[in-house]
Amino acid sequence: MAKKENILIIGAGLCGSLLALRLGQRGYNVTVYEMRPDLRKVDISAGRSINLAFSDRGNKAMKLVGIEDKVKELCIPMNGRMLHDKDGNTFLSNYSGRDHEYINSISRGGLNALLLDEAEKHKNVNIHFNKKCKSVDFEKTTALFKDYHDKEEFVEDADIIIATDGAGSAMRKSYYLGKKFLFSFSQNYLTHGYKELSILPTKEGGYKTYKNALHIWPRGEFMLIALPNLDGSFTVTLFLHHSEGEYHFGNLTTPEIVTEFFQKEFPDALELMPNLVDDFFENPTSPLGTVKCSPWHFKGNTLLMGDAAHAIVPFYGQGMNASFEDVVEFDKVLDQGLDNWEDIFTTYEKSRKKDTDAIADLAIDNFHEMKDHVANPIFQEKRKIEMALEKNFPNDYSSKYSLVTFNKNIDYRDAMLIGRAQDKAILNMLADGELNTNNDLKTILDKVKTETEAILEDDRIGGLK
Repeated sequence: MAKKENILIIGAGLCGSLLALRLGQRGYNVTVYEMRPDLRKVDISAGRSINLAFSDRGNKAMKLVGIEDKVKELCIPMNGRMLHDKDGNTFLSNYSGRDHEYINSISRGGLNALLLDEAEKHKNVNIHFNKKCKSVDFEKTTALFKDYHDKEEFVEDADIIIATDGAGSAMRKSYYLGKKFLFSFSQNYLTHGYKELSILPTKEGGYKTYKNALHIWPRGEFMLIALPNLDGSFTVTLFLHHSEGEYHFGNLTTPEIVTEFFQKEFPDALELMPNLVDDFFENPTSPLGTVKCSPWHFKGNTLLMGDAAHAIVPFYGQGMNASFEDVVEFDKVLDQGLDNWEDIFTTYEKSRKKDTDAIADLAIDNFHEMKDHVANPIFQEKRKIEMALEKNFPNDYSSKYSLVTFNKNIDYRDAMLIGRAQDKAILNMLADGELNTNNDLKTILDKVKTETEAILEDDRIGGLK
């Protein structure tokens, strides 16, 4: 196909800016429209996004476009979860038994700005801001926009349109409302929402608590997390039920109640957050939801990508990484030299959707793990065994978390199936007294492998694999 074809991208967030950069590198004429102001010129208000965890699948995309070293400068390594109990005691649970495997805290704005800068280095890439997409005519391959400055509406056409405009995608809405083809769509919200808070730096610009970890205050039905920033601050996020429990977002309505809640549940965090009340009432309470849909494309005209196709909750730290991996997988399909866009879109979705469905389900699993299970003694014993296996048999064992987060060449679906089987095997044997942390590690490894394979075989027979 002619590389001079005109591609319209709706949305200049992380996925859209990366896609624009890669397609620009491949020689396509790319035009991007973004409804928000240029974040490099305007201070976008805080409290509207969760801090991002950047890991191997995301870095695979940075290698693809040649900016791995520039992105690394924006990262703070996090080697594990720092668990905080109500008494202020802490326990560091590593993400992996292999020292070279860790995740990174990264600024959404800083990374997005870098991707925009890199994309605009290509003369065939043009990015426009303050242009809101109102609808897409997917049969004519045109999109209707409104300019926020002059309030004028205008229509743009292209050879293909790719929507990377997030969970509230205008093009996905047009698919649904158009009723021109069989389009399946689900949007499921958690009973919990989130509110972004902060731990400010010390007066000297340092960190008030341990820097290289993702901090978690697990409390069963709710939790607090904190991720480090380059300026010495931490982005703190409260995950809490909208309307149930002794404390919930519905009844945290005064400074006194908010302070009482934190004094009771997160006293050590409260000591670090004299700004708590201001943050709590200045920042919005936001929902947490999962979006699944199909098909992602209409013929060879339009395609959904990133959160527009598969928004997930943030509890595996894979939302951004999955969207970046979308671009990598799409690029692989372009390398196949298929004859037309419809074949490209069909091949891409067929290979990718099973994996985005899997990471959506895994993210829900990890929500329950983070708020509750990490504080459970049997779970902690399981993690000790897994860490020992990964450290002593680095080529023979990877936990579910490692399979998902660090094994970038394993599909999300395979990581989910293998990881769940391993979890079930270890927990069953711990509960039955067949394993304990004093056993010989080689014996433990053999038992776990044997039991895992038996569970996977049952899954195969049951049609799950």
